[in-house]
Amino acid sequence: MVSNAIVEQVDCFDIGQILESGQVFRFEKVNSHTYVLVAKQKCIKLIQQPGTQSLMIHHTSIGEFEQIWKDYFDLGTDYYKISQTLAKKDEYMKAAIEFGYGVRILKQDPWEMLISFIISQNKGIPQIKQCIANITERYGEEIGYDYDTEKTYYTFPTPERLAMATEEELRACKVGFRAPYIVDACKKVAGGEIDLNEIYILPAMEAKEKLMQIKGVGPKVSDCILLFAYSKMDLFPTDVWIKRVIEGMYFEGKEISLKAIQNFAREYYGDLAGYAQQYLFFYGRENNLYK
Repeated sequence: MVSNAIVEQVDCFDIGQILESGQVFRFEKVNSHTYVLVAKQKCIKLIQQPGTQSLMIHHTSIGEFEQIWKDYFDLGTDYYKISQTLAKKDEYMKAAIEFGYGVRILKQDPWEMLISFIISQNKGIPQIKQCIANITERYGEEIGYDYDTEKTYYTFPTPERLAMATEEELRACKVGFRAPYIVDACKKVAGGEIDLNEIYILPAMEAKEKLMQIKGVGPKVSDCILLFAYSKMDLFPTDVWIKRVIEGMYFEGKEISLKAIQNFAREYYGDLAGYAQQYLFFYGRENNLYK
């Protein structure tokens, strides 16, 4: 029996904008208002008709929505208040928020985010998605089949399960030079050297230092993990794309160092830096700004 949940009055929420904003990789677009999402070791289908504040979630229940998905989609946070505060900063930020009004920052699984963003280095989103799909198919467990996409979906493998994979086997999943980084992450997490749960209670900078003990986890990767899994909203992940956006909007196109951009974001956006980053990233990428 298929169970569904209908959620009404979801404010500042657009499922397409959320999933297409570069923070999550295990989803499939069925059409403009329907997506298949694999998260929290479950496979669900989300339907949101354009211009509405209601969301239908297939393959779940109201109880499961309250227990899992309400927190995952960060529905307890007042994004209207956040967006209005940021929009007052300047015209650039206002335009970004008006364009991406429905963006929210998901609360994802730390282990999955760690491996996903290790893989993300020097890869486009389609390639990242394919690598992760290869890994889950080979090392995860089957959780569902979707007739619209004609695909079978799998859980994300645990650290202990993925630790059984060799570098060669991981390279066969098309992760390339990132294979030894994944091996190191598995070893340190499965072996207890890195406690991913401990990171929740650490200040952002301490959490960042802890994650960067893993090979292949640098400042940008650690910032992404901390923002998208741990809700460290004072961080501002900075890649080449967001660097160009900030330079173009705030520095008249002049080249600025990554450190200077981080300092600017910390001082200018404060505790809302993570939210600002997502609005600007989505706005800049979707409109091909400062390419």
